Amino acid sequence: MQQEIMQQGVDLMLFGMGSVFVFLTVLVIATMIMSSLVQRFFPEPVPLPVPAAKAPVPAGVNDPKLLAIIKAAVDKHRAKK
Repeated sequence: MQQEIMQQGVDLMLFGMGSVFVFLTVLVIATMIMSSLVQRFFPEPVPLPVPAAKAPVPAGVNDPKLLAIIKAAVDKHRAKK
């Protein structure tokens, strides 16, 4: 009796594992087919090359008012130490 129950358990386990394996195999194949169909009928557009932006020129480097403000800030910071 015990041997018969074990055999039924093994049979049921193998049937279940086989069913899952077949289902997953079909799922992978279906996904691959759908992916190839989408790539064939809806290809991604090739992006146009964007011209490189020129490096921005620092504004106000030669502005005497800005230089005076920066100098005053640095002097005040150094005076605190």
